This record gives sequence, C-alpha cells and structure tokens, in this order.
Amino acid sequence: MTTPFSDLDQYIALPRVDGIAISPDGSRVALTVSALDADATGYRRSIWQVPADGDDADARPVRLTRSAKGEGGVAFTRTGDLLFVSARPDADAKDVEAPQLWVLPAAGGEARPLTRLTGGVGGVLATAAAADVVTLTADLLPGAGSDPSTVIDADAELRKARKDKKVHAILHETYPVRYWDHDLGPDQTHVLALDLSADATAAGAARLPDLADLTPAPGRSLDHVDGALTPDGSVLVATVGVREARGDRSTLVTIERSSGHRTVLFDDVDVDHEMPALSHDGRTIAWVRTVRSTPAGAHQQEVWTAGIDGSDARRIATDWDRWPNELVFEHGDRALLAVADQDGRAPVFRIPLDGSAVEQVTHDDFAYSGLRVAEATGVVVALRASWAAPLHPVRIATDGQVTTLATPAPLPEVPARLEEVETTAADGARVRGWLVVPDGDGPHPLLLWIHGGPLNSWNQWSWRWNPMLAAERGYAVLLPDPALSTGYGLDFVNRGWNAWGQAPYTDLMAITDEVVARPDIDETRTAALGGSFGGYMANWVAGHTDRFRAIVTHASLWALDQFNGTTDASHYWESIFDAAGLEANDPHRFVTDISSPMLVIHGDKDYRVPIGEGLRLWSELAEHHAAPDGSMPHRFLYFPDENHWVLAPQHAVVWYETVFAFLDQHVRGAEWQRPELLG
Repeated sequence: MTTPFSDLDQYIALPRVDGIAISPDGSRVALTVSALDADATGYRRSIWQVPADGDDADARPVRLTRSAKGEGGVAFTRTGDLLFVSARPDADAKDVEAPQLWVLPAAGGEARPLTRLTGGVGGVLATAAAADVVTLTADLLPGAGSDPSTVIDADAELRKARKDKKVHAILHETYPVRYWDHDLGPDQTHVLALDLSADATAAGAARLPDLADLTPAPGRSLDHVDGALTPDGSVLVATVGVREARGDRSTLVTIERSSGHRTVLFDDVDVDHEMPALSHDGRTIAWVRTVRSTPAGAHQQEVWTAGIDGSDARRIATDWDRWPNELVFEHGDRALLAVADQDGRAPVFRIPLDGSAVEQVTHDDFAYSGLRVAEATGVVVALRASWAAPLHPVRIATDGQVTTLATPAPLPEVPARLEEVETTAADGARVRGWLVVPDGDGPHPLLLWIHGGPLNSWNQWSWRWNPMLAAERGYAVLLPDPALSTGYGLDFVNRGWNAWGQAPYTDLMAITDEVVARPDIDETRTAALGGSFGGYMANWVAGHTDRFRAIVTHASLWALDQFNGTTDASHYWESIFDAAGLEANDPHRFVTDISSPMLVIHGDKDYRVPIGEGLRLWSELAEHHAAPDGSMPHRFLYFPDENHWVLAPQHAVVWYETVFAFLDQHVRGAEWQRPELLG
C-alpha cells in the first residue's frame, strides 16, 4: 500500500496549515491552508474556521473562502469580521488584478473588497482593538509623489504607462537592490490606514473606505516594516529602517494616524530595534534590541520594554540566554509570551514585566509559532510542529496544558521514530540532534542532513527537506545542531563565529561518529546533504573528508570572496567575517581534495545565494575532476525559475526523485535512474 511518504504525488498533495488568527472573543480560529490545485502544478490558499475551545470531539473545520486566486494574510477586526488578502475578481473593478484587502462579515454574507489599489496590497500590518481602524502595507511608485490626496491615483497612472510601454527597468539610488527571491523596486512600501467605519460598500455603495498614507516618500525604509496599533487606532508603533551605506538599521517609531507625525523612540548606531509588541491597554511597548554582530562574535538579543512615549526604557529577562522569535503581551499585560529555540525545540515562554525570572510554559517536543492572544478573553492559540508532525493549531492554557484543535489538514502517520542523540565535542561542548530511525532492525544507511541559517535549529517539520521521505526508503537521517545553532546559548553560537569551517565541521563529524557506532546504523553507507549554510557545510565536508559516499549541496556558498559582493545582503556578511575568516573558511580552496560524488542543486532566481556560486562550483568540479571526455560522477540539477527554495510542486517531485536516485546510486550501489520529468 502506498503512503504520502512512499508516493511523491501523494506527498505534494497533503494540505498544509500555514497561518492562524483568533477572533477578539476567543471563540473562533481562522486558519490559512495551502492545497494542491487541480493540475498539481501550484498551491492555492483558502481560509478555514475551527472552534477555539478544542473540547468538542465532533467539531469540524468550516471552509470560509474559495476562489481561483486563493486567500491569505488573515486578521480579525474588533467586531469579529475577517480580513484577508486575495487577487480574486472584483466585479466593480475588472481591470484591477493585483491582490486587495477583503472583509468577510462575521454576521454572514459575501466577502467584499476594501481596496482597489493598482499595485495591490501587501498585507494587514495591524488592527485596532477598540476602533474600526486597520493599517496595511502597499507598494507605490516614487514618481507618484508624496501628496496623500493624489498619490494613489498618480501611482495608477504611472503603472499604466509602464505597462503600456512594457518597461520593467528599475533605477536604484541605494543599496540593496534585491531581497531573497525578488527585485526591490521600482515601487516602495508604504503604510496606509483605513477607517472601516466609513466602509460604504456594506450598503451596496460603490465608494470604498478612504486610505490615508502614513508614510509618504518612504524610500526603502519600510521594506521590513512591523508594527502595532493602539486600541483607539490613533497611534502606530512601527519599525522603520534608517539607510546606511550598504543596508539599514532598524529603529522604533510612533506615527500619529491623524497627522502622520512621526516620533523616533529608539535609534542607535550599530543597533537594531525589532519585533515591536504593544500591551492591550496601549501604554507599554516591548521589543527586541540587538547590538550588531562583528567578526568578534554575535551579541545577545535583548528584550526591552518602555512606555509608548519611550519613557522608562529598561531591559527585562536579563538572565535568559535565548533569542525570541515572537513576542506578544499576555492578557492583563503583566508579562510577555515569547517563542524561542531551545534544545531542538521551540517552546513558549512567559517573561514577567517586573524583571523576575523567565518561565517555560510548554514542555513538549514541539516548536511553536504564530502566537495569538484573544483581545477580550486572553485565550492563547498557536501553531506547533515537530519532525513527527507538520504545523497544526493548538490552544495553550496558562498552566501550559496544550489542547489540539480541529484542522482541515489531518496529520499524516509518519514511517519512522525520533530519537535524541548527543555527543561531547573536543572543547567539552554538548552537541545534540534528532535521529530519524526507519522501521526495521537495520543496519540502516545514514544521511547526515545539515541545516541552513546558520543561526537556526533542526526543530520542526519541513516540507522542502523532509527526512520522513528518506526514512520511508530505508535511510536513517541525522539532524544535528552544530556550533552556530540557536537554542543553546550565545556561547554555543560564537563557537563557530568567523570560523564556519572549524567547530561546526568538527561538531558534525563528532556526532556522526557517535551515531554510526550504533548497531542499527551502517557506517559504510553514509552521505551528507545540506542547503544554504548547510550547502556551504556540505561543500566544506566534501573538501575535508572522504568518509561519505555522496554529497548533496543545495543553494550553497562556494567561493566566499565572490559571494560576499553578490548576495542580496553583503553588509551582513561583512559584519560577521573579517578578511582572515573569509580566506580561512572558503570551501572552494579545497576543490582538488574532493573525492565524493557531488549533486549540485541551484535555482537561478536565488538572490540570497546567487546562481554564480553553483555555476562556479560546477565549473571547478569539471576543471579538476572531469575525465578527458568530460564525464564526471557529479551532477548539476538546475532550476531556471526557482529561487533559494524549490516551491513548485512538480519541481519538488523532481528534486526528491533526483536526490534519492543519486543517493541510491552511490550509497546503495543501485543503477542510476534519471527522473522521467528531466527528459
């Protein structure tokens, strides 16, 4: 019998929860769910509703939206209406095709549009708890000017002119010019405010609510904007970038909705102020303050609080050696709830505002995300996942008890068990990881999977790199957290700082040694795989040991001198490596020492690790290792229209088929099987 882990067509068809919101009264949870479309070539999001109590065994998810374009970016208004972003057709604006903000009334009825911006809407930034005010992001062309009364119409005219003349050129005046998988510009992100009390479309009128531009002429300062609204909707607390020579620093500001007046609360050279949260009473802000890293090491990510005017700023959680991924105020505003990587998991923590010790709330083997607190009742919901289960919604009680909620994406039964493994490195550091062990006695061939980041942890499910697919094929998979991994404290991160090829590499080899000593693991049949930083490490491993029968390197850094100037964020790399570190840890210098067959994988639209890295690696493998007739044991899987991640469903099938065919050939001695869709 086939399963989603033995049949890739079934695997890519599994529905996936990827977003969550909770109604103000805490009774309803909205989920965004991605499902395979009819021709199996893309994913389409829809919005579902489930009860938040989780106690009704007969509760069933209810689908709220259905359209050919899909929906996402869910949020609730103070009255319980559901906001979402969609490019679905608007009967009154047939010429507008970009995503717009829509509202689905809690009282029932059809969804209706709230915007008709030619360039579309990015998403909901914040909603007010006691007022009919929403802030959203939208991209407008700089040539449209800064007059709030004319900028939207002027933007529409400019976009039409560019479209009519088929102009796609972008004129840049600052760095950077790209981000991850897309070009920056020619438009700029603005924050717009919308007063829902003026929504005349509810009565069937053609007029939409007026939009107020809170950030005229923003430049690139709002590319990564985050924020929260005061309960009355009068003030937006937001992160705003301040331009620097090769990037920006993140500052914390307040913006008055009525006038657009901006007050800078916190702005320090070589410091980023990020992840702002606002208390339910609107009086206190919390955020993460981080001193910029240097080649000497990373700095702690500090949790701070202050009055909304910036007064009484102070650091809390001073003894907490973890880096928060999320911050929200609990009901009653006496503490913050946070999520942070820890020991191969990502629990929920409670951070008291009075400076007392941080408390761990959840104690299971899951990684939590998407923390949401109901405004009126304080009900807490989130998404959680582990290597045994993809993201699914849960409710979290104040005592840490976790209740699973209904989901339209049932959890699949996985074909392996998880074990924790660890060893002690030469410097005495504890190095741990997860071992995915397939059914059967073994001994199993072993795959060493190296995570990206590098500031990251193998602590939850990945659809793109799923070890359960390998386990179904009989492989054991080692998922280690070497030096530079998060969740083990600042000192553990800094063991590998400016020295990627040192402690991270020896940690990986040490924990591999520990695992291959097990009787259920076959030491003679091993391979190493990694993507991004993991791809860098795969390249480094290839040049420093012949212990692995095969190496898979995806979106990998190969020549650090070249990479430093071509990545979309070169200013960051200059802050974490000095010249000596770049030279000493550059994997391309060891190309002649490579003996393991390598599968190189890269997408042409990858701007974080540009395609030049994969092209140079492939060229140098050919230069040093090709036979006179050009043949090599190596392979290069190239995706012209994918980015850092392989996202298209059928491309994912090709990715897995190629990887497993390559591994089977070199680890198990099977005949090479070229995937059918590769011709």
